[in-house]
Formats: sequence, C-alpha cells, structure tokens
Amino acid sequence: MGANEHGVCIGNEAVWTKEPVGEGEALLGMDLLRLALERSGTAQEAVHVIAGLLERYGQGGSCREDPVPFCYHNTFLLADRTEAWVLETAGRLWAAQRIQGGARNISNQLSIGIDISAEHPELRSHAKAQGWWTGQGAFDFAEVFSLTQQPVRMEAAKARFRAGCELLQQRQGSITAEVMMGVLRDKESGICMDSGGFRTTASMVSVLPQDPTKPCVHFLTATPDPSRSVFKPFIFGVGVSQAPQVLSPTFGAQDPVRILPRFQSQVDRRHLLYRGHQAALRLMEDEQEQGQQLRRKQQDLEREGLEALGRLLTGKQAPPLQGLGSLFQAFVEKECEVYA
Repeated sequence: MGANEHGVCIGNEAVWTKEPVGEGEALLGMDLLRLALERSGTAQEAVHVIAGLLERYGQGGSCREDPVPFCYHNTFLLADRTEAWVLETAGRLWAAQRIQGGARNISNQLSIGIDISAEHPELRSHAKAQGWWTGQGAFDFAEVFSLTQQPVRMEAAKARFRAGCELLQQRQGSITAEVMMGVLRDKESGICMDSGGFRTTASMVSVLPQDPTKPCVHFLTATPDPSRSVFKPFIFGVGVSQAPQVLSPTFGAQDPVRILPRFQSQVDRRHLLYRGHQAALRLMEDEQEQGQQLRRKQQDLEREGLEALGRLLTGKQAPPLQGLGSLFQAFVEKECEVYA
C-alpha cells in the first residue's frame, strides 16, 4: 500500500482467477501500485495508469525470494480526497467500480459483480470466447472470472472478506482513523494475520480531508503485526524525507540473490526499526511486566499521533505545514528509543 503527495492512496491484494499466472519476471502488484502513485494526481488517473501498464507489460512473476515461485494477479483499492475505486484484474484484463458511498473492502478474491463502471474493451468478448460466459443476461465479473475450484487460501479469504464488511458496517457513519486501526488489528477475522505461514507485513490508515486546505495524514506502522505495532503519522510537506531507520539495505548489482540465489537465506533486508521491533515483539508476546510496559509505551506514542491528527484537522494548535515533513521521522525516533 502507499500514498502520494496529491492524496492518492492505493492498496492491493493477491487474487487468482481463470486467467493463468505467469512465473517469469513481470510487473508485480506492488510495482503497479508504486508506478500508479508516481504518475497519478487522482484515483481515477491511477486506474488508467494501472490499466495501461497491464496492457503494455502484463503482470505476474514471483513476489518472494524463494526457489518456489509465489505468483498471482491483483485487486486494488484506490482513493483520493473526493472519490474511490476498486480495480480488479485477470491477466491483462480488468474491471473497475467507482464507489458511490459507504464503505468498501477487498480480500484476496474478485468482488466486482455487475456494477462495473469501466472495463477492458475485450473483457466480455474474451470471456465469451473462453466459454465462461454465454453472452446472455447480466455480466457478473466475479462470477465469470473466479476459479470454479477455489484454492484453500481463497476459501479463507471469503470469511475474511465477510468479516471486513461486517466490521465496517458496524461503524458506518463513524469510521475514524482509530476505528480503522482497530479493524486492521482484528485477529479473529484473519484481517490481522500471523499464522499459516503468513504475517501482516505492515499497515496503513489514511485520512483524506475533502477540504484541500487541510493536509492528508497517513498513519504507517513500518513493522509487521499491527496489533503489536505503532501507527505513526506521515504528512507530505516541505522538507519531507525518508526516515533512515525504515530504509531497508540495498545491494545493487552485487545483490547476493542475483549472483548466487542459494545464498538468499543469508541476506538480511530488515531495516533498523524492524530489527528493534522484532526484538521487542518477543518480549510483548511473553506478556511479562517488561512486555506490558513496552505495549503501554507503544499505545502512548500512538495516542500522541492521533492527538496531533485532531489538532491538524480542527486547526487547534496545529504546527505550520512547512514543519510537518519531519513528523514521521520524529515518531520513528521515539519508537526506536522505546525498543532500545
């Protein structure tokens, strides 16, 4: 997931459809997301950017450094200050739905039915040629392109998708940044994942005021498992730069995995905050006094960030916009001190 200086936010998830997934090097979902943020000023523009990249380059490839490829296609949530979209793909084909109101979520499955706002020009003709659709009656994208025999992981995604819908519906009309953090921390639903070989790698909650004079605020964990992480505020502003503590090491042309793939297990790509968090995580999981103290310090730090958000959106004691570029850096430094 990510955001840009125009207030465009995108999140993506893996999906498997009737279209085959290629294992050769290709654009990953994360590549498509990053390029769309680089080139778009609105959510709708981002939809067009991703569609154009799919048409020209396709998607696929393995998303991990492992001899066994892990490949998939993608679904996307896209939003800006004034509108939101869901974009779902199957190979080079795609369907998009503009969200007119309420709440919307995605979770490792196709979810766009007959309410299609835009689509690949060959979407229906391809489905008809493959025998997936008769050409008669309403065209339901999810029904036509979803796998008949779903992998086990897709069955789990159904329950997670329904739980996400329910959690959002329960707070409809009163969804705040804090509420969204709670949703992303929900382990019972599987939204916050830490089993089955997977762990939620990082989480983001963005507040996008419709008033263009107010800044968009993006809360980032930069660490795995949001239930034991701190959401820290980030704002694009004058002087904004990447916090060095959350920059993973890079190896360029000398990357050991490219030279000798069998050495991949010896490559440590963790950034400094990640390493500190992992050491603290073991203490927090023990639930001993020291772990509880760490958790309280995390909560205090997050509360400080939420209070800063409140001041920014209400205009009460808000710092000047030109001084907001270093906000995230300040919170990262405080979190590193907690773990030290």
